[in-house]
Amino acid sequence: MEKYRVGVIGGTGMVGQRFITLLTQHPWFDLTVIAASCRSAGKTYEEAVRAHWALDTPLPEQVKNMRVLNADTDVARIAQQVDFIFSAVDMKKEEIQALEEAYARHECPVISNNSAHRWTPDVPMIVPEINPEHLHVIEAQRKRLGIQRGFIAVKSNCSLQSYVPALHPLRDFGLERILVCTYQAISGAGKTFDTWPEMVDNMIPYIGGEEEKSEQEPLKLWGHVENGVIVNACAPSITAQCLRVPVTNGHMAAVFAGFTRKPPVEEIKARWAEYKGRAQELNLPSAPKQFLHYFEQEDRPQTRLDRELEGGMAVSIGRLRPDVQYDYKFVCLSHNTLRGAAGGAVLLAELLCAEGYITRR
Repeated sequence: MEKYRVGVIGGTGMVGQRFITLLTQHPWFDLTVIAASCRSAGKTYEEAVRAHWALDTPLPEQVKNMRVLNADTDVARIAQQVDFIFSAVDMKKEEIQALEEAYARHECPVISNNSAHRWTPDVPMIVPEINPEHLHVIEAQRKRLGIQRGFIAVKSNCSLQSYVPALHPLRDFGLERILVCTYQAISGAGKTFDTWPEMVDNMIPYIGGEEEKSEQEPLKLWGHVENGVIVNACAPSITAQCLRVPVTNGHMAAVFAGFTRKPPVEEIKARWAEYKGRAQELNLPSAPKQFLHYFEQEDRPQTRLDRELEGGMAVSIGRLRPDVQYDYKFVCLSHNTLRGAAGGAVLLAELLCAEGYITRR
């Protein structure tokens, strides 16, 4: 098949680097453009990231000599060279909103890892296995912006990717209230132990804005499209506490859930084992064959053992048991820079291509 031409803006940061490694080996996408801030523009990609390559994966040979463009001033040039872009820029919220909309207005679809547009009512925030029907709001967004081909779509916060997928197949039991504590890897802050030595042998019980995202974003994922906007779900009520822990990659979540109709344990496990979303139905290249994996062992999932499950795109679950205050408690794990960030955005792009929202120029 003829590949889609793809660009990455914000390609020098940790998530941008993860995009680069995923795209250089992708069967549908051809990485054509890398763009970043004025500090990196004009350099080769190798020159731009040499001092701060943050991944264990080596810098791919095929991108070393690509010339980095300016994500801010080269919008028209970049939009002409690609079929769509991934956005991983590190800027103020208002600046990201304006920049991503500028690409959309140049008829260039934007798949964003950023939080800036997550609460724009006609911007879909998608986990492909959970709410693909929210893509329908794109036509209303195009009408508002006065464009034909461009749009903005975003992925949700990385911490949600661990526990929301496990709760999703159980919603029809009257999922009423959730307490979740997340234990989040340092790569979620774009850091390594070399760049953040203070995290060695340490935990920090605060991540700015994370608890609000964990409590509110699931309600948008579980909402519905009405009159050209996404209307948030009214339930369940969610309270969250988010901690930074000394782990390189992998967000763990301890989940407590209450239902109006308490399901049997075996029914919960069966639903997790059988659950398939649109990404599995379409057999998208980045989709895990089995989205949700339950471990019967009492000491699983473990971050080092299980974060790479199905290329880091599956969700691991364990320790399901009754609770004295909620109906059930369990733990979940996902890879935060794969399923939770760049990999989730790539999967979203695959869904958009498969469903006809992105076409080749």
